Amino acid sequence: MYTPPGVGRPRARRRSTLLPLAAAATALVMAVTACGGDSGSEDGVVELRFSWWGADDRHSTMQQVIDVFEAENPDIRIVGDYTDWSSYWDRLATSTAANDAPDILMQEERYLREYGDRGALADLTEFSDVLDLSKIDPLVAESGDLDGQTFGAASGVNAYAILADPQAFEDAGVEMPDDETWTWDDYVEISAQISEATDGETVGTQSMSYNESGFQIFARQRGENLYAEDGSLGFSQETMAEWFSITEQLLENGGQPGAAESVEIEGGGPDQSVLSTNQGAMAHFWTNQLGGISESSGREIELLRYPGESEGERTGMYFKPAMFYSVAASSEHPEEAARFVDFMLNENAAAELILADLGLPANVDVRAHILNSLPEADARSAVFLSDIEGTIVDGNPPPPIGAGQVVEITKRVTDDLAFGNLTPEEAAEQFMSEVEAATGGA
Repeated sequence: MYTPPGVGRPRARRRSTLLPLAAAATALVMAVTACGGDSGSEDGVVELRFSWWGADDRHSTMQQVIDVFEAENPDIRIVGDYTDWSSYWDRLATSTAANDAPDILMQEERYLREYGDRGALADLTEFSDVLDLSKIDPLVAESGDLDGQTFGAASGVNAYAILADPQAFEDAGVEMPDDETWTWDDYVEISAQISEATDGETVGTQSMSYNESGFQIFARQRGENLYAEDGSLGFSQETMAEWFSITEQLLENGGQPGAAESVEIEGGGPDQSVLSTNQGAMAHFWTNQLGGISESSGREIELLRYPGESEGERTGMYFKPAMFYSVAASSEHPEEAARFVDFMLNENAAAELILADLGLPANVDVRAHILNSLPEADARSAVFLSDIEGTIVDGNPPPPIGAGQVVEITKRVTDDLAFGNLTPEEAAEQFMSEVEAATGGA
């Protein structure tokens, strides 16, 4: 049910400082190859399993990081256990149920409460002798906390934003918006203008309703939230209906692709977005996706603040922990596992290899160290995050158990709305009903 604004403990009130680019030192990439060996302790080496998800380039980078760690910590051997995103959660659920969870694992905010509540994750504060959490950006420092325990340490920070193609705006003869003042009405109008000016060859924007993160910003602008501290729904049906009505307007005025085309675009992922294919002017993505989409498009895509940041009760944008590092409660060597997490969080040598792949480093000092070494798009993302951080009010509580199902619920309801099977009011009602059933958040 809807929880009134202000209920629950405030989160991350402190402001962090994203140090200016000029303060960052020149990166020195280290890649030291360590010797392998059989598992076991006959050689006095503790073997730990580290599990993550991602594409091939991430797997390669992580192995380089492991090599550096092993060279500096010869008493620990790290075995990589990795897969793609969808397979990761099935594998983790199976291994955890069999009491065979990896010693160190990546977590995502939608699943953190589920694994934390079932006792599968260790409280990281128990390893303060070997794991320093003091340098984590205050805006995400508490994001891995549940009921007074810390089950995850943020690897890095992202923000959900509008990615825009200046060339598409120019070709349509439409001015880029002032993202410090533009409203949701402006967003709808600008999208329609671009589509109309190009006879539909360039669409104004990609459908925004497929990702609940956009709605979370919209709700926060109204003093609400997607979830409350206790895991219940933190928004009103009226606010959700208003959100879906924007998509309905864009469908009616041609500002976004039609229902069938939107399904196809969404299924293709970022590489098939209207920006990547030069078929649109705007889309909604995370800041760490700027580089990939810019590369796919062959253009210099820009980041814009969300519409409505200056017209609501408060700003809605927030820093999201890109992902978390966690230690399994079942690990036979939790302190050694915590040492590896400390290395990932706090060592420049690790950041020099990972750069912004796991979000801009959560450790603010490490972040400053690698800024001058970032690829051009990631450097612009860093500047963008620096520009908006002073406007961010707070962070978000960890989502409830079952939040992973909300991804598919959101897509299904969005499609039903786009194909005319639901009104915005009906879509809001169905979304809330299904999410409450999935999360127990009534």
